[in-house]
Amino acid sequence: MSAYAAWVAANPWLSAALQFAVLGTLGEVIAASLRRRMPALPCTPVQLAAKVVAWAVLGLVIKAGFTGMKGFTQGLLEHGVLPVWCASGLGHAVAVSVLTNVFFGPQMMAFHRWEDNLILRRSGWAGLTTAWRTLIWFWIPAHTVTFSLARDYQIGLAAVWGLVLGIILGWTGGGRRR
Repeated sequence: MSAYAAWVAANPWLSAALQFAVLGTLGEVIAASLRRRMPALPCTPVQLAAKVVAWAVLGLVIKAGFTGMKGFTQGLLEHGVLPVWCASGLGHAVAVSVLTNVFFGPQMMAFHRWEDNLILRRSGWAGLTTAWRTLIWFWIPAHTVTFSLARDYQIGLAAVWGLVLGIILGWTGGGRRR
């Protein structure tokens, strides 16, 4: 077991919070810099500090969500709701990814938008539909890879995927509020 995996195994909640705090915030900074074509913060420094905390909380929510959705998937398998090919390997990774992104993803994204609105002192849900579309074209494939890995690497990779999506949306302008 790598030192990273041992640290995650020994500190599952702390590691989830820290990884999302660092990588989620970094993704927002990179996306803002790409949109502006120069180094930039996505908000004021005080708001950015609050976003670090919000990303940490989101890491905890995602850690709990991953655990719950794996149990949900297992329950569906035990009751014969899912086909046998979803019981192991790539089929299981696909099943957990699809179920996670269909049943957990939209609410988690709405919660994240609510956090963001509180921090930035704004209201509304602009851009949430665009964010939900990423569940299909980005998150289901990305989390299929994520759930193919050993458990101790999954939250870290999910945080990295958040950074990757921030870069993609910053580059394409897809992260702008509409």
